[in-house]
Amino acid sequence: MTFAELLQQLEARLPGYILDGDAAETVARACDGRHKHPLAARIIASVFGNSGLADVTVPVSRSQVVAALAPIRLEFMKDDAPVEGFRLVEKIVHAIDGAFNDEALQQKARGHNQ
Repeated sequence: MTFAELLQQLEARLPGYILDGDAAETVARACDGRHKHPLAARIIASVFGNSGLADVTVPVSRSQVVAALAPIRLEFMKDDAPVEGFRLVEKIVHAIDGAFNDEALQQKARGHNQ
C-alpha cells in the first residue's frame, strides 16, 4: 500500500482527523504546521519523515509505519501524558493495523482466486 492509500484508509476509519486535502496536501500541511489536527499532524509527519519516503505514492510497509510511530506512542503512554492524546494515538495504531490487515486479506483472496 502506498502512503497515500494508508492515509485514505486511516481517514475512512477515523473520519475528520487524518486527511486535510488530498494525501500530498495532508503531508505538506502536517509537516509545516497547517494541518487541522495538531496531534494527527505530528503522527503523519513523523511516519512520513521517519519512513524514508520521497512522496505519498511510495509503498510503505507495516513495519516502517509501526517503527516510525513508536516514539510518539511511547510519549503518550507515560503517566503524565494527556488522556485525549493517548486515546487518539491508540485509535490511529488500531486503524493502521486494520488497514494492513485488510490489505493482507485482500491479497490472500486474490491469490486464491487465481
